[in-house]
Amino acid sequence: MTINLHEVRLLRAERLVLEDVSLAVAPGEVVGILGENGAGKSTLIDAIAGEILAAAGQITLSGRSLAELDITEQSRRRAVLPQKPSLAFDMTVAEVVEMGAYPFAEASPAAVEAWVLLALSWADITGLGPRHYLALSGGEQQRVQLARVLVQGLAIAASGEQPFILLDEPAASLDARHQIELMRCLRLFAAQYQAGVLVALHDINLAARWCDRLVLLAAGRIQSQGAPKFALTPQALKKTFGLEMAVLPHPLDAGHVLVLDQVTC
Repeated sequence: MTINLHEVRLLRAERLVLEDVSLAVAPGEVVGILGENGAGKSTLIDAIAGEILAAAGQITLSGRSLAELDITEQSRRRAVLPQKPSLAFDMTVAEVVEMGAYPFAEASPAAVEAWVLLALSWADITGLGPRHYLALSGGEQQRVQLARVLVQGLAIAASGEQPFILLDEPAASLDARHQIELMRCLRLFAAQYQAGVLVALHDINLAARWCDRLVLLAAGRIQSQGAPKFALTPQALKKTFGLEMAVLPHPLDAGHVLVLDQVTC
């Protein structure tokens, strides 16, 4: 079962953002979305999350049209980390992470506790459980939200469904080490639970290193998609970012590529 988009057209406030978008996210793979600010990355994730309706085309989740699934049914199949998650109440970290299990009222307290402990470990915040969320740094809060999403993914897997994880720029407030740890975590989660992961990123080389496939957005359309070594061509990068870029074999990681800008000072 996959996330499938077929010839989707998306609007924001009656303004065309994306059109003729067709892509799929299969279980066990990590798919990265790249593009400039305003290219439509967040709009695409919002549409798959059911936050906005497609003006045309079809989005299906696990073989069912998204329009047929209410918010509870969607939450029992996919987890979402928005670009700017907000929290109005000063809850503890453990309480925030536990929110990922809310759509699964049937889950036992022991199961939820185990999911929370595992997610805290994966997000490298094991020691933060008793801390208050609003007292944390921006990067720490982002890792708490990642752990919440992972708990929801674990609950989905435990219910017998294949989880899908949607993340909108989750690396934006993280330092270099935790950006890498984030992507490693997503890869491990995808492999272990056959989860489909769709993640919007700004760092081209982070995406090229850790994603199975990439989707490049610009001018309201997909400019390129496929495995990183095929999707990241100088031509596609120029269309997407308006820069001259060189694509080289990665010197330390066979089969991967390294992207360098050719802008001179």
